Amino acid sequence: MYNQPYYKEENKKKILDFIEEYPFAFITGSFLSGEQVATQIPILLDERNGELYLQGHIMRNSNHYKAFLENPNVLIVFTGPNCYVSATWYSNPHIGSTWNYMSVQVSGKIQFLTDNELKNFMRKLTLKFEQNNTHSQTVYDNLPESFLNAALPAIVGFEVKITNLENVFKLSQNQDEESFSNIINELEKRGGQSALIASEMQKIKPKVFPK
Repeated sequence: MYNQPYYKEENKKKILDFIEEYPFAFITGSFLSGEQVATQIPILLDERNGELYLQGHIMRNSNHYKAFLENPNVLIVFTGPNCYVSATWYSNPHIGSTWNYMSVQVSGKIQFLTDNELKNFMRKLTLKFEQNNTHSQTVYDNLPESFLNAALPAIVGFEVKITNLENVFKLSQNQDEESFSNIINELEKRGGQSALIASEMQKIKPKVFPK
């Protein structure tokens, strides 16, 4: 990752909250030959006995499953809002423009779940994204047995014990206060992801420029 200390979030809770807020992650690995595999899937964060785990599921008949059978090393990337930042907004515009973004990278070794563990995971996954609505027809326990009997053999559940947790919350922390405020104003005008970045910059402004 882009390893500049002023772009690092040190509050662990904020990092974990970010994972919860942006759970659709990019998961990548490789065969022993070096051929790489990647996919994007929803991920759940789980804490047990003070240890952090990520859980998900992938298709059984896929290259990424076959690769992880050979090589359990995995990298999972969570990405949030991002946007272009023009140097014309700086107090000194005669430097390069840049891109602001928020990203968390997790690495560890993948382990596959048993059939019962997969079922429990699917219960948690469906309930979470159905806002814990137990009456929803699409949560695991309300799905027809015929559907589950056909669908479950086609997927494998996994979990990754987090051994390394890195982040880059690149939000113009290296700029002077005038530039920082100008960037916020310009991003707010643009809306969308730019406005989301502006909101994050507003949150950290007192820390970046303490009075």
